[in-house]
This record gives sequence, structure tokens and C-alpha cells, in this order.
Amino acid sequence: QVQLVESGGGLVQPGGSLRLSCAASGFTFSYYAVSWHRQAPGEERELVAAITIIGGNTNYADSVKGRFTISRDNAKNTAYLQMNSLKPEDTAVYYCRATRAGVYYWGQGTQVTVSS
Repeated sequence: QVQLVESGGGLVQPGGSLRLSCAASGFTFSYYAVSWHRQAPGEERELVAAITIIGGNTNYADSVKGRFTISRDNAKNTAYLQMNSLKPEDTAVYYCRATRAGVYYWGQGTQVTVSS
């Protein structure tokens, strides 16, 4: 059974940090590119960050460049999103996605709320 399970979300004050994790099972994680997406209420889901299979290449949405870092540990079948200097506008449900050859797997999402 294919699963992507996000964790690490929560409530944080502006300027704070969170580290999201995405644990994969049921498929060969190391064969898949991974990305993080987010969706705020009333908004469309948007790409936040992406990383290639081995992790040699990453890219980020302009809104998070310099603050967020995506990484992966293929030995642990896990991807991460380190989020620093969080802003209220980062509040959203964060989803991870694994992608290969037109096949997409999504996690269930984890809520991140940035508020004082």
C-alpha cells in the first residue's frame, strides 16, 4: 500500500521555524522526485519546493527562497522541508508529493499556522 505521511506541522509564531517530514512506504522512494506544496484557505495549491531523485537539484517558489530548504534521505525513505523565518502568509496545509513518469502520490497534508 502506497503511503506518504507528513508530520511536523503546528502553530508557530512569526519568525519561528518548523521542520516537516514526509515518510514514504509501499513504493521505491529513491526512484521518485519529491516536492512540497501548500494550500491556504480559498487558494489554489501551489508548489513550494522540489528536489530531484538523488537530491542534486532543488528549486523553490520565489516566496520561500532563502527561508525554506528541501532535502531527502533515501535510506530513510523520508523527505524534509525546513522552514525558517516563518511569516503569517506561510499559513497553509502542506502536502508532499512523489512523482515519476507521470505517476503522482500525495500525502494527506499537515497544517502549518503562523500566528502570534
